[in-house]
Amino acid sequence: MVPKIDVIACLNDNYAYLLRDEDSGAAVVVDAPEAAPILAAIEHAGGRLDAVLLTHHHGDHIEGAAAILERTGAELVGAAADAHRLPPLDRAVADGESFSVGPFGFRVIGTPGHTRGHIVYHEPTARALFSGDTLFSLGCGRLFEGNAADMWGALLSLASLPAETAIYPGHEYTASNGRFAVTVDPDNAALAERLADVEALRAAGKPTVPVTIGRELLTNPFLRAGDPRLAERLGLSGRPAVEVFAELRRRKDSFR
Repeated sequence: MVPKIDVIACLNDNYAYLLRDEDSGAAVVVDAPEAAPILAAIEHAGGRLDAVLLTHHHGDHIEGAAAILERTGAELVGAAADAHRLPPLDRAVADGESFSVGPFGFRVIGTPGHTRGHIVYHEPTARALFSGDTLFSLGCGRLFEGNAADMWGALLSLASLPAETAIYPGHEYTASNGRFAVTVDPDNAALAERLADVEALRAAGKPTVPVTIGRELLTNPFLRAGDPRLAERLGLSGRPAVEVFAELRRRKDSFR
């Protein structure tokens, strides 16, 4: 059976995710921005939690971890490279590793860029990618610790996943990302369609995620830095994709 995934709104615009296997009762949470809504979701689902998976060390992704672990006894999983700035880990993992939590099988993908030790989790049975602050719908994370080459390489690795893979990012940024995307890609019909869907979802108070890798490849300018048409619009015809990506990130950083 494909796991059920609940989207849990936290803080101002963060998301955590609860994966549940309805046959065994096993449950996993990805990221822990805020304890109360996550614990409420766990309780509503039956009260069991086997593990919390962390994508990176920023406070808005780990602040709820201690209270969640104390209440549930779950194990804590995170990046070995960031163990010194995460809560004490029960399992430290690195790029390329695979591990299981009950019936769930996760592959760890290292995605430096937003932070040096950022990792994401791919669960192929659920066709799900928990992308933290690396890949957002219509956007990507700021380069706080890595550089453009780091993030572009990370995005390429995620873009190579099956097109039907659903992206579950760490924040609800789609509408603001879309307002930027249309300034650099105004003639993209798929982007216009996505923006209309996003407007309807937000008007109804619903999340704009998950969204598939396939749809992001058509609409997310940060995944399309290798498209010659986008490079031309930025005045970078013939330049390497990483330079186009760097210019996109520079423009987004100053976009209001």
